[in-house]
Amino acid sequence: MAESIRTQLESDGVSLLVGTAVDYAGGIHCKGVPIRRLPEFQDAGMGASPSWNVFCADNGIAFTSSIGAVGDLRLRLDAARVRKVDDGLAWGPATFHEQDRTLSPLCPRGRLAAVVDSLTERGLSPLMGTELEFVLTTRDGGHLPKPGWTAYGMGAVSDRRGFLVDLTATLEAAGLGPEQIHAEYGEDQFEVSLAPAPPVEMADGCVLARILIGIVAARHGMAASFSPLPWTDGAGNGAHLHLSLHRDTTPLFGGSLGPHGITPEGGSAIGGILAGLDHFLGVYAGSVLSAQRLQPGRWSGAAACWGLENREAAVRFVAATAGNPHGANVELKVVDPSANIYLAAAALVGSALHGIDAGLPLPAEVPGNPADADDWPATAIDADQATILEKLEASDLAGKTLGPDIVEGIVAVRRHEAAKFAGKDPAETAQALRFAWSA
Repeated sequence: MAESIRTQLESDGVSLLVGTAVDYAGGIHCKGVPIRRLPEFQDAGMGASPSWNVFCADNGIAFTSSIGAVGDLRLRLDAARVRKVDDGLAWGPATFHEQDRTLSPLCPRGRLAAVVDSLTERGLSPLMGTELEFVLTTRDGGHLPKPGWTAYGMGAVSDRRGFLVDLTATLEAAGLGPEQIHAEYGEDQFEVSLAPAPPVEMADGCVLARILIGIVAARHGMAASFSPLPWTDGAGNGAHLHLSLHRDTTPLFGGSLGPHGITPEGGSAIGGILAGLDHFLGVYAGSVLSAQRLQPGRWSGAAACWGLENREAAVRFVAATAGNPHGANVELKVVDPSANIYLAAAALVGSALHGIDAGLPLPAEVPGNPADADDWPATAIDADQATILEKLEASDLAGKTLGPDIVEGIVAVRRHEAAKFAGKDPAETAQALRFAWSA
């Protein structure tokens, strides 16, 4: 198969092939080879230090008890997912393997696949979708000149139509099938929504979409920021995850006599996701900038609750209606682009599975703005970076779901961030990290 893929890409004019991996701080890294070496990239893989996983947002390295200066991994290409993405350039996702070809316990992509396998063994099948928010800037990271800005406005689309038309065509040509592309609430902010797919495929698509958004932005003399907070006085970027679950052909979030059609197992899945917030917030939104986005009024899900179409709740429930052709699903709103998408997806699926295995009850729905409720202080998410990292580090659920080496690595890179930017002015930190999660 690898040889036939190589031959096709060569006939399409591809010279360079890159394989990507995402570190625990959410950064995208790659190895590149001439297209003739695609079979070797798939078979033996390319050498990469274990420290690739603990690169930090400021390009520091946060060594752990299992990741140091000694050792080598093989970054092996998933040739079945390779596709041409630009003139002369092809891309594919890669996984970290040991020298004996066994999957490395440090690998985020491999960990997500393992969590999905646990779900499949129980007769459950997941689909996931994602929404990518980003802010366009000048090439040097400044605000773009414009006559004005209207949230979700046609004027914003008209003003950037060259970029948006090019982006749409580029995403379509890469097989990503975007479902929506529109101006967002924040100034110079746009969003791309990707169609539901199996979790590993969804995460691969998210990585590729971020790469392509950066390529197209550069083509039009701009840059794209995926920072959780590009400017302290501007809107934050989210990376919301949607999840639907089926047992055989029966949906868990629809078709039942439960609230909004939720089945008992679906209710347990939602209960597990909410119960897992304390364990996994350091995965979903653990950067030094994330807490500033997770505030009431930002539609970032700053409340540990769920509700039908409730955009202030951490879990927004989307019911099965004529206006929702994909069927019922839950949206986790707390995730931001500083998360490793593979690990965030693994945490979400793992939390839902934990809820089902434990038979957790569906918590009471919050139908209005959680900040207006009498129990608001108890519902509010504590997004303080030090606090959420302590909870992640101590979590048995996180260790079981992600593996102890990955948990240790996430905590290390985020604590490196905390130390690096301690005492710095928030605006200075936002500027320093504006393109830390761009590709």
